[in-house]
Amino acid sequence: MILILMICILLIGGILCWLLAQWRPQFARWIALIAVSADFIISCYLYYQFKKITGTHDPWFINYKAGWIPSFGISFHLSLDGLSLLLLLLTFFLGIFSVLCSWNEIKEKTGFFFFNLLWTLAGIAGVFLAMDLFLFYFFWEIMLVPMYFLIAIWGDSNRRYASFKFFIFTQAGGLLMLLAILALYFIHGQQSGDYSFDYFSLLNTSLEPSAARWIMFGFLIAFVVKLPMVPFHNWLPDAHSEAPTAGSLILAGLLLKTGAYGIIRFVLTLFPGASAEIAWWAMLFGAIGIVYGAMLAFAQTDIKRLIAYTSVSHMGFVLLGIFAFREIAFQGVVIQILTHGVSTGALFVMAGMLKERLHTRDIGQMGGLWTSMPAMGGMAMLFAMASLGLPMLGNFVAEFLILLGTFPASGTLTVIASLGLVFSALYSLRMMQKVFLGQPSVPVPMKDLSARELIIMGGLAIAIVGLGLYPQPVFEMVKSLVMK
Repeated sequence: MILILMICILLIGGILCWLLAQWRPQFARWIALIAVSADFIISCYLYYQFKKITGTHDPWFINYKAGWIPSFGISFHLSLDGLSLLLLLLTFFLGIFSVLCSWNEIKEKTGFFFFNLLWTLAGIAGVFLAMDLFLFYFFWEIMLVPMYFLIAIWGDSNRRYASFKFFIFTQAGGLLMLLAILALYFIHGQQSGDYSFDYFSLLNTSLEPSAARWIMFGFLIAFVVKLPMVPFHNWLPDAHSEAPTAGSLILAGLLLKTGAYGIIRFVLTLFPGASAEIAWWAMLFGAIGIVYGAMLAFAQTDIKRLIAYTSVSHMGFVLLGIFAFREIAFQGVVIQILTHGVSTGALFVMAGMLKERLHTRDIGQMGGLWTSMPAMGGMAMLFAMASLGLPMLGNFVAEFLILLGTFPASGTLTVIASLGLVFSALYSLRMMQKVFLGQPSVPVPMKDLSARELIIMGGLAIAIVGLGLYPQPVFEMVKSLVMK
């Protein structure tokens, strides 16, 4: 029941935020912080409980199943394994900072904001835990609608356009996934006589190669839109640039990871033959995304759009590593999922802090800020170095392992992908030069990091350095999931 408890804490906390904020708006902040912190503590407890039993024959630590709509074969089935546990830790870790970075930024409709924030986190946690495909789709939609409101209500000047674009792209992919789920449901039912949405039952479904290919594409398109993969990435820069800081943090750190998780959990396991058939093409699009995203990032003048395009580049490594079908590449993918969430999330938080002080996102109007904001400059340098893959930081471990594992599968694509590391150095150093170095562009000294902001950036800095220096616990946690 502990998995249900974690989701219910967020759902109930969101409702309390909305209701109590009508009397005292500051109540919403504290309730949201307490709810997410409680879930983070629970997930830490689960990690320490189960890290000793990793590597056993049964990869599932917790497996809870209860009837929901039995006449249609729908159950309330939640399960936890090493991958889900790591992603839950990331979800609640970044969730705490998303609440903290909204502490003073959100001044209107505070209760409704934190309601949407907590319900988005609840949907993401449900996606990482659901083992019934109907329930998975249910949580997939739960995380979509509140995020739409976060962008549409508290976003920047072009927020309506960005929120509609985000909704249409994700909803179109989600509807394709729903059709694929229903096709799999009916085929399994006709074969076995048992109509069920249960993941473990559907694993035994025997599919004709052509049917497997079409159904797999239904799942895959939904997941690569959320990842995002070029050419389905078009919604991401607009959503990131218009979203509030917490929205950008959750988008970059968590929502993109649901796409990677979906490919690993459902596409590769339900359709292994069809996945192997398209592996080279998926790796090609991953390599294209790495180079294309990095080149577009270098061309941006809006700091949030620049960081958004770095996500396209970094998530290309995830796609490349997943379809390499190598153990070492898969380990790199898991590290990349975690480190990208931390490093890019931190850069978006920093961009929000700069916009709060300077009232602009244009890096052409910035410059020389290190003089008045040395603490922020130092933190920005750390995460810019993480983004370009400097050794001793988490992103280096991830990208090195992915390239190492991908080379036996395709040396040519590995060479193309490695060019992304060169471009990442260019856009990271250009961002630092334009924003923090050079001649001061603002005559009045800017306020450096406050205590609250220092806690946010310090916590993210510890995480990215820790993953870079000692990634072994992550490898141990996903040992049982390694692809054969």
